Amino acid sequence: MSAPLSSTKTAAALRRSARVSVELLLVLVAAAVALWFLGRMWSVVWPLIVGLLLTTLTWPMARFLRNRGWRPALAASVVTVLFLVLAAGVVALIAVPVASQSGELSEGVAEGVEKLRQWAAGPPLNIDDAKISDGVDSATAQIKDSVGSIVTALFTGVSTVVNGVVTAILALFLMFFFLKDGPRFLPWLARQLPGRLADDIPIVAARSWDTLSAFVRSQAFVGLLDAVFIGLGLWILGVPLVLPLAVLTFVSAFVPIVGAVFAGLVAVLIALVSNGLTDALIVLAIIVVVQQLEGNVFQPIIQSRGLGLHAAVVLLAVTLGANLAGVVGSLLAVPAAALVAVIWNYLREQLSDASQDPEATDAQPGAAASS
Repeated sequence: MSAPLSSTKTAAALRRSARVSVELLLVLVAAAVALWFLGRMWSVVWPLIVGLLLTTLTWPMARFLRNRGWRPALAASVVTVLFLVLAAGVVALIAVPVASQSGELSEGVAEGVEKLRQWAAGPPLNIDDAKISDGVDSATAQIKDSVGSIVTALFTGVSTVVNGVVTAILALFLMFFFLKDGPRFLPWLARQLPGRLADDIPIVAARSWDTLSAFVRSQAFVGLLDAVFIGLGLWILGVPLVLPLAVLTFVSAFVPIVGAVFAGLVAVLIALVSNGLTDALIVLAIIVVVQQLEGNVFQPIIQSRGLGLHAAVVLLAVTLGANLAGVVGSLLAVPAAALVAVIWNYLREQLSDASQDPEATDAQPGAAASS
């Protein structure tokens, strides 16, 4: 027979479990309150996040100029202007060829619609023109009945565009100030914090900055791979607007899921109206293969190496972020998971029994600030 349970040990285990449960509940409540405040301040937090991500892209150039003796304000101004010129060039690279070939594309669309109508009229569908006209009339009546919803959706879309423009402008201003005054932030922060926080917070902030930089670099590399492979496939098939489509693919890589779907649909549509259904299906197959390789192979491996996260963690983070907050959640899921890992690893370092090197610890904020 097994020995009877000890009432003393059982009661102690229950008390310890209850205490741990209460502590975990308090931590969860504190996290929920923090997320609530974050949501209330999202109109300010979102431009701040975008500004930080843009700064990780432009900081190497600003640092190069500062190391060559340029004043911080001048270096930040030049880099900001160059970034705006580059962004305008990317837009022009997409818009100008599309505008120059808009006539051919519109004719191709009309021909594609006519081919689709002829195909629908033949076997196996056998849909005659009368049925098509009835369908068009029914769709028109449905649209008329939904005018109120369409107007509401239109105003919502306009509001979204306006908010996006305001966010972009605020992010650019914040990027300029980050480039100009960023290296002075950690020393200033260390002077404002009391006691041990003056050492801990700057170290965590410096490591978080390195993590964000690694995320942006890895995302840019993944977008470059997508643009090269998809652009090469479009060039081999003779699809027009290869360069604009490749640029669009690269830019859309920074918006997970939706960006890839949008760029892929544009490429398939152009292939359909210019080269026909067969080439459009081939383009669709190329995009599906590349996107699967990117989502399941390239992105998890590259981001897991750059951010110190396992590939499975990256996949789960993107899935959870998309379910919680849609496109924005999927965009921020991986860097947020990496920042959580940074904080967790630092806490483990501080709570471990291993001896710490105080000189190395104290040197990190200054080193990060001067980089």
